[in-house]
Amino acid sequence: MPLRLPPLPALRFFEAAGRHQSFKLAAAELNVTPSAISHGIVGLEQSLGVELFVREPRGISLTAAGADYLSYVSEAFSLIAIGTQRLPNHRANRPIALSCAPTLASRWLLPRLAAFRTRWPDANVTVDTSHRQVGFPVDGFDFAIRLSRAPVAGTAWTRLFGEHLVPVCSPAYLESLRDAHGDLDLRRATLIHVNSASEDWQAWLDGVALERVAIDGIDLNDGLRVDTIQLAFEAASMGLGVALGRRPLVDRDLANGALVEACSQRVASSTAYWLVCAQNADSAEHRPELSDFKRWLLSEAAPFENSSSVPNAVLRSANH
Repeated sequence: MPLRLPPLPALRFFEAAGRHQSFKLAAAELNVTPSAISHGIVGLEQSLGVELFVREPRGISLTAAGADYLSYVSEAFSLIAIGTQRLPNHRANRPIALSCAPTLASRWLLPRLAAFRTRWPDANVTVDTSHRQVGFPVDGFDFAIRLSRAPVAGTAWTRLFGEHLVPVCSPAYLESLRDAHGDLDLRRATLIHVNSASEDWQAWLDGVALERVAIDGIDLNDGLRVDTIQLAFEAASMGLGVALGRRPLVDRDLANGALVEACSQRVASSTAYWLVCAQNADSAEHRPELSDFKRWLLSEAAPFENSSSVPNAVLRSANH
């Protein structure tokens, strides 16, 4: 007698909701309504006779039974996805799918993709800059680039490079920060904060404090607040204040003179960019372009990973 399985759509709803810990995010990923996700999971719970989620006013969380069941469902979907990809000639020419944060994509990745296309003209690449989580290989992505302090279990993580934090502003604004003696005084500056950044001005001040640089009087509660790194760089170039530059993301603006370093002290971020993929995903014999792309990306990242010897740098040990 064949095994009786729960409805596949309900399992898909459950896997996405469990991975995101949110009905709303699962609905956005699957292009359905949160109500459809909720009703589908309620039907699944009734069919199984088990409560999979705890519903609370501030959100949902998996029950112990739900967390255990999710591991099996996720593995099952992964096996289906891998088996489908291994079918002869199955979408053999499909693009390399990469998930990447928008600022890193526009300022570091895209300017280099032309070189990749020149070397491998038959390999196409799609770049997704949405902020949603990625499940390998269920979501159809081959790689993701993530900013993290350390690898996360369950997938393959390869470090690309870390960032160096340095205050930046427009040339004209820099002159406005000089005191009567012509010396620069950051305490006169309007600081531009990025609300979504994992490390911002406090991280730079902590690193500079280790080097006994005078920072007394800098108030982190004041200033201009924006929600993206890109917007912070643009605000700084317009003379609205001093942003915390993240090298190499800010290198283009420094090179063309739109921004200048407001202070020479650079602090190494405790986070780094990592290339993430499913275990052994790049070694699939039927898609050698994945291995080519990974090797190329690591070669492009190597100069930045090895650039910690920049002049006047103030480096903190990264926590990996």
